[in-house]
Amino acid sequence: MVERGRRWKPDWRLWLFAALLLPVLLGLGTWQVQRAGEKSAQLEQWDQQLEEGDWPETIERGLTLGQPVQLSGHYDPSYVWLLDNRTRDGRTGYEVLTLFQPANGPRVLVNRGWLPAPKRRSQLPPVDTQPGRVQIRARVADYPTPPVLADTPEENGWPRRVQALRPDDVQAVAPDVVGRMLRLENPGQPGAFRADWAPDLMGPQTHYGYALQWFSLATALVVLTVVASFRKEKSQDEHGNG
Repeated sequence: MVERGRRWKPDWRLWLFAALLLPVLLGLGTWQVQRAGEKSAQLEQWDQQLEEGDWPETIERGLTLGQPVQLSGHYDPSYVWLLDNRTRDGRTGYEVLTLFQPANGPRVLVNRGWLPAPKRRSQLPPVDTQPGRVQIRARVADYPTPPVLADTPEENGWPRRVQALRPDDVQAVAPDVVGRMLRLENPGQPGAFRADWAPDLMGPQTHYGYALQWFSLATALVVLTVVASFRKEKSQDEHGNG
């Protein structure tokens, strides 16, 4: 009996499939590594200490997501947006966005936290605004502009209910408003409602774990494709019987 061997005989269909799938797997792994780096930077920003300096100096240095800021000024109760469809503990409500006029520098939009919605859709919750000069501590955040939402009909009057809010919408009533908004740091801040913000719970290690999975799949794809390209040779007996 003649021992069977293996010889290189690749299948072009298998290699085409691997060539198309491999960049996808590598791209997903690389993207997860990038997300891990971004998440590490965000967590470092969240943990950093409050920098000294007034509001105009803070803006000149640049505002980054999660950055803690402190400023004095007063709320402008004339302009209040209610960000719709925000839930807490399974209950629907609104996040209250109010313009804030610092003692120095341009105005800024402040997210004061969450309020429960009344039972009737036609009703809006009462929004009390603390008068006079206050000092607030907050975190820099992006405007609530999810790309998946289509434009909705604009409501009239104030407070104004919105599904999303863009800087251009706020600039229509406050041309000098800053391009990023602030979230009150905690419910103990002046004018706060339920302000229970926290950084994203998915830390960088989770993203690194996902990246390892994608790179492992890419490695397995290459190994299996190469192994499958070596095929057994038929023995002499098999050739004769054939």
